Amino acid sequence: MNPLRRLLPDTAYAISALVLAVPAFSIAIAGLAAGLGTAVVAGLGLVVLVGTVYVARGFAHVERLRLSGMLGVAAPRPSYLRAQPGRGRVHALLTPLRDTQSWLDVLWSVVGFVTGIFAFVLTVSWWALVLGGLTYWFWQQYLPFDDADNLTLAEILGLGHGRRPESLLYLAIGALATLALPFVVRFAAAVHAGTARVLLCSRAELQARMGVIEESRASAHRAEAQSLRRLERDIHDGPQQRLIRLGMDLGRARHQLANDPATAAETLDSAVAQTREAVEELRALSRGIAPPLLVDRGLAAAVEEMASGQAFPVTVAVDVPRELPVAAETTAYFVVAEALTNVAKHSQASRAHIAVAQREGSLVVTVDDDGHGGARLAPGRGLAGLRERLAGVEGALEVASPEGGPTRLLATVPLS
Repeated sequence: MNPLRRLLPDTAYAISALVLAVPAFSIAIAGLAAGLGTAVVAGLGLVVLVGTVYVARGFAHVERLRLSGMLGVAAPRPSYLRAQPGRGRVHALLTPLRDTQSWLDVLWSVVGFVTGIFAFVLTVSWWALVLGGLTYWFWQQYLPFDDADNLTLAEILGLGHGRRPESLLYLAIGALATLALPFVVRFAAAVHAGTARVLLCSRAELQARMGVIEESRASAHRAEAQSLRRLERDIHDGPQQRLIRLGMDLGRARHQLANDPATAAETLDSAVAQTREAVEELRALSRGIAPPLLVDRGLAAAVEEMASGQAFPVTVAVDVPRELPVAAETTAYFVVAEALTNVAKHSQASRAHIAVAQREGSLVVTVDDDGHGGARLAPGRGLAGLRERLAGVEGALEVASPEGGPTRLLATVPLS
């Protein structure tokens, strides 16, 4: 945001920093001193330390509210350690003392006092310099001035003697200070806010990141499990049944060769047809698995080969580097394969278009078709499984498919 627009919020944040920092520092120091000093007196010191930690948590929570409300920055609240059920009152009482974030809150109560004083003093001093310099020409007339005895700053700098050179000098200083004011106040607020974010929010951000990673891992496992179950079902219902029939046809033809060669030839023709159909079904199933063409020639060639094998015309526009991370490349290929499968099975589309491009560190895959629409991310459907797979690599899936069509599937696959 423009520093000029941030001037008033930054000023309010920097000046009010001391209002929170003074009581937080006083209670933290007093609590730590009293708690450590009486730690050996029947556990009284531990109770004081626990109370100090909880008070520091409260001040930390208020500071997070100030960060988000006054500066508009993200200030997530961390998850504090909680006592395990059934471990007793002593365990519950001492749990805050075993929590890392609790001690970071206490540390901020001490360090924030230093940065709060810095932000307050710098902001107030600079505002005083601006207002005093710009208005000195007015209120200097009420100050006593002896032309003979007064040695002014303007005279020291060789600008002349008297009230006029002095007022012009201070006016120039005030004007220069005004130009620098937004940046100086922004710096003062940033020092205090940066310290607060590091101590009060960085662990929460790390916890959130770990949560995303764990959810991505779980999504990847679910997607792989669903893919394996679907692959097993499709193999059982398709190629396996055809291969069983092929074996039966070949056995029947073997017995027919001696007595009825014509019928045996027809049976062998049927067996050949069954073989072709089984190969086609296996080829279709292999689209969910990285084909050799993807490994050998890259995503663009693999997508073009997949598009050419569809029963409806598919145009392709792929603009990506030849070398891509394996996980991202495989996921993008699977997105295209699953999207085309859904188009062929459900959309009754007459044509489709595939676009793959690299934008801002991600692969963006777009699949459009002119079908009847109505596609949904319903549980148990192919698109839901696709979303799970994308979540496993921290990607995202969007589907726009109004009734009557057309349908657009937009997937984002991170490259890192």
